[in-house]
Amino acid sequence: MKNFIPFDRAMVAPLFAAAALVPATATAQTAPASLESDKWQFTAALYGYFPVIKGTVKYPGDLGTSDIDIPFHDLLDHLKMGFMGAFEVRKDRWGMFTDALYLNVGGSNSQTNNFMTGAGAVPVTANTSFSFKAWVVTAAGEYRVASDPKWTVDLLAGARMLYLNPSLDYTIASSGGGISGNKHLSKTFWDGIVGIKGRYALGDAPGWFVPFYLDVGTGDTAMTWQGITGIGYSFRWGDVVATYRYLDWNGKSGKSLQDLNLGGPMVGVQLHF
Repeated sequence: MKNFIPFDRAMVAPLFAAAALVPATATAQTAPASLESDKWQFTAALYGYFPVIKGTVKYPGDLGTSDIDIPFHDLLDHLKMGFMGAFEVRKDRWGMFTDALYLNVGGSNSQTNNFMTGAGAVPVTANTSFSFKAWVVTAAGEYRVASDPKWTVDLLAGARMLYLNPSLDYTIASSGGGISGNKHLSKTFWDGIVGIKGRYALGDAPGWFVPFYLDVGTGDTAMTWQGITGIGYSFRWGDVVATYRYLDWNGKSGKSLQDLNLGGPMVGVQLHF
């Protein structure tokens, strides 16, 4: 039987303003072709990422699975900490990038109901506390296969690491006693990935462009993939972009991770130097 893991929006004060979110693979929107040279080039990005989180996990000892469902508004209300760091280095056609995404979302809820018995009404209080912590780290080397004033296209190969740490604590108490328990999962998954990334200029630089990124891989999970696209505007110092990012993992049968996906908009700034 599946257990739905709810949130109560009013329980945890949001700390979203303190979260520095930098989607590393958003460096897919690298410097335009005119900047390609035999000199070292670097790209750093600062973003806000607002995903909906959905997934299904199997806690140790459970016969069934448990659902994770964190809507956009609950992410804002219950985000304790979020961090993403990105950095890309390139020389001529060769380059590499790395990113690290961390999310810590949690909340608690308490509810009391009266149940009628032969002795009258008996109050029963249920307390629940849920947390979702995850690291997503991607690192890859890249090689530029197309470079002209309109297009830049890079092929990439590397690895993605997912560290997943959801937990649920509960207590059900009444005047006659109570029960309590917890469910906890701490697991790391590694997958190799291959992909493509780049940008298409809609006019002369500086100006509007369309960034794109796609990777797919497998390893500890049956399949993982990631896609990013949207719109950006280039300046001489860097880019401003607004994109949509989707991350997905499909677990192997019987394993602790059945599936997990994060999807939502990103907005931010990229600096080239």
